[in-house]
Amino acid sequence: MPKPDEMSYYQQEDLLNIDATPPKTGWMDTPVDLRPGSFIYPGKAKNLKILDLPNPRDWAIGDDDWKLPEGWKKTVLEGMADRLSKYRSFKLFMDTCVRCGACADKCHFFIGGGDPKNMPVLRAELLRSIYRKEFTVMGKILGKLAGARELTEDVIKEWFYYFYQCTECRRCSVFCPYGIDTAEITMIARELLGLLGLYINWSIEPVANCFRLGNHLAIPPHGMMDTLEFMVGDIEEATGIRVDLPVNKKGAEVLFVTPSGDFVADPGIYTCMAQMLLFHELGIDYTFSTYASDGGNFGLFTSHEMIKRLNAKVYAEAKRLGVKWILGGECGHMWRVMHQYMDTMNGPADFLEVPKSPITGTVFDHAKSTKMIHIMEFMADLIKHNKLKLDPSRNDHIRVTFHDSCNPARAMGILEEPRYVLNAVCNNFFEMPRNTIREQTFCCGGGAGLGTDENMEMRLRGGLPRGNAVRHVQEKHGVNQLAAMCAIDRATLVTVCDYWAPGVLVTGISELVANAMVFTGENERKQNLRLEDIPGREEDEPREGDANDE
Repeated sequence: MPKPDEMSYYQQEDLLNIDATPPKTGWMDTPVDLRPGSFIYPGKAKNLKILDLPNPRDWAIGDDDWKLPEGWKKTVLEGMADRLSKYRSFKLFMDTCVRCGACADKCHFFIGGGDPKNMPVLRAELLRSIYRKEFTVMGKILGKLAGARELTEDVIKEWFYYFYQCTECRRCSVFCPYGIDTAEITMIARELLGLLGLYINWSIEPVANCFRLGNHLAIPPHGMMDTLEFMVGDIEEATGIRVDLPVNKKGAEVLFVTPSGDFVADPGIYTCMAQMLLFHELGIDYTFSTYASDGGNFGLFTSHEMIKRLNAKVYAEAKRLGVKWILGGECGHMWRVMHQYMDTMNGPADFLEVPKSPITGTVFDHAKSTKMIHIMEFMADLIKHNKLKLDPSRNDHIRVTFHDSCNPARAMGILEEPRYVLNAVCNNFFEMPRNTIREQTFCCGGGAGLGTDENMEMRLRGGLPRGNAVRHVQEKHGVNQLAAMCAIDRATLVTVCDYWAPGVLVTGISELVANAMVFTGENERKQNLRLEDIPGREEDEPREGDANDE
């Protein structure tokens, strides 16, 4: 990724020079500006056909005719009526907003871009105005005076543009006095667009891949095996340890499900390698699966039905392999699905047991329903019970800060565990400003299927608040690494940091744990998992230790 002063199109000063002058016309009368760099290419017909979705065809955002199906307006309104009856939250969110503006300046896209329609309240009004016109008496009688408007093709284009400039991060919901979840509104709007065959390809292609091959990257079983075997070799080169590689192992105690981004992408691969090392050292009886090879679920960015279809593979594989419980890796949207949807959509998983750590004996009662726990909970419990032999000085060349990933943090409440782990394995940990972390954390700007290159301007604008907070601790504390427990974050924050805080690298938390661990039989650790020399380790003596020692 080029540095800011090397980029020919996007310059920091240009993105920071936001014209905050409101449009001269009202929001209903201001046409959408489909500006290149701020939208994503449409879903390809082949992917819609794989999923048996409506209206597969080739079209382009810049076309005047988006080739909507015959009777499209009736389709949308019937779809809205169906969802109003099916989801109580949707009707509640349509009726209760008083447009107080508490959420107005909380969206990273509005902060970074200044477009009024990216204020969460106004983005929701794009949908709510149609609801008022078609489903309320006041809207039918008073029309625009009641905030109602007609459903037209221009409105559909506006929906497509702005509801794919929402990462469903839910930061705005933290500040809403009525508890309106704008992410749910975005999800419904995207479902309605999907009834017309309007998807972005960056979401629907991963969904199609996952439906066919079990993961978003279309990695076939033999490809996954090859990738993991390469990781085994790299682990041995870095540590001298040859780890086991259990795949599709029937009767294993634990099914380990991780995001597929950790199989192929830097820095995610080091997260996966670290977890393999951890399990090997502790003697965990676990297995990967080439069928449920991805815990991530881009169905969350598509429709409720797609969430259910894609997530079914996890329980199905757990049952086929006969495991006792499920352990999940460092992924964001994966965990919102697992935590909030999986049990009611694909459960109950009565064939599984409540997760119990085979090392500490801790029973994770909070996972009684889903039978699945987060790797961060698992590692924090190990550290609390002194089951890992750690030398945090091995990370002394790292000055790290932590990005609370929206879905595990805001949606699940995993706030303290990652900090507990980081403080145990790093001597130099620094928090970003308090209004940018924990429940108020800023999004990476590329979640919910928006982490592609054709909308780079919007991604960089959306990443400004997070990038600015990273730049703050970089300048104040010399921070040189940003840790995140989410595969999408580890991918998209590389671009954000390269642009807004050059010099800050991105890492997973598990990687830092593995770098600090003293493994049984390890060689003289002069390199980390990235096969980089560890500063100050050139003259160190070999160290031995047993991670299971108290």
